Amino acid sequence: MIRYPKEKGITIMPSEKTKYQKYMEDLSETKFKRLIGIKKHTAERCAEYLKEAYASKHKRRGRHSKLKPEDMLLVACKYWRQYATFAELGLEFGVAESTAHDIVKWVEDILIRQKEFHIPGKQALLTDPDIEVVLVDATETPVERPKRGRKNGTQARKSNTL
Repeated sequence: MIRYPKEKGITIMPSEKTKYQKYMEDLSETKFKRLIGIKKHTAERCAEYLKEAYASKHKRRGRHSKLKPEDMLLVACKYWRQYATFAELGLEFGVAESTAHDIVKWVEDILIRQKEFHIPGKQALLTDPDIEVVLVDATETPVERPKRGRKNGTQARKSNTL
């Protein structure tokens, strides 16, 4: 805590630890992996990339987020690991539901650009003798909406009125 002379009457409180810092300090390696889904050293590398990307994004302009890049990583990891809704994540981290969605998409985009986190291609998986089975999680797929044609469109409904 920084204290100024009493006549000024100003006291600056130290900033609270982020959730990421609490998790890194309080949880063991195995507990961290079970809750978040990645190892601590992987989380540290991801956080470094996110810090660099965040700094370059806000170098000249832009409103800063309520969350630090490390906590943004936690939001994304919790979404991927626990299938929490954006409303739940927003409530837990103190941001709006839409902000939680934007954070997850931003973290995905940044980490996808890093070659360190790429999964081997199909050919590498087929030729590797150590790999016996490959499991693909396809639970989250976009919903295909039907296209509106002339039959179901507004014009067709207007002409059917009496």
